[in-house]
Amino acid sequence: MRRKHRQEKKYEPDLVYQSPLATRFINYLMRDGKKSVAQRVFYKTMESIKKQTKQDSLGIFDLAIKNVSPELEVKSRRIGGANYQVPQVVPEYRKTTLACRWIINMARGKKGKAMAERLAEELILASKNEGAAIKKKIDIHRMAEANRAFARFRF
Repeated sequence: MRRKHRQEKKYEPDLVYQSPLATRFINYLMRDGKKSVAQRVFYKTMESIKKQTKQDSLGIFDLAIKNVSPELEVKSRRIGGANYQVPQVVPEYRKTTLACRWIINMARGKKGKAMAERLAEELILASKNEGAAIKKKIDIHRMAEANRAFARFRF
């Protein structure tokens, strides 16, 4: 029996920037249902970006998400008793999910500063195609490229 297709969710735009992507990012940032804490961290991050770069913080945020979004990923397939890492194109909704998740995890992995500062740093680096989140994307692409021979098992 086949699974149902994924239902596309509609996200309300956030209060300050009127961006549905910002709402999604805040939701990914949230821990233990503490949305107001996540919002505070996000808006402090955006202020910090604006202060550091003297540019539109939402533009840098969007560019960072776009730069970190992967084009390909590998998925495990079991064929004839062997597991193959099969490269696949990443759907649009998953690209942004992965990009947000990687940026947040890389910021959480750093220590010594407030979360808003670490997140701002990671977003600025990602907008310049640098940083740990971009490295993660490159590693994923490299793995997909290395397993290109198994692309025939895609279905």
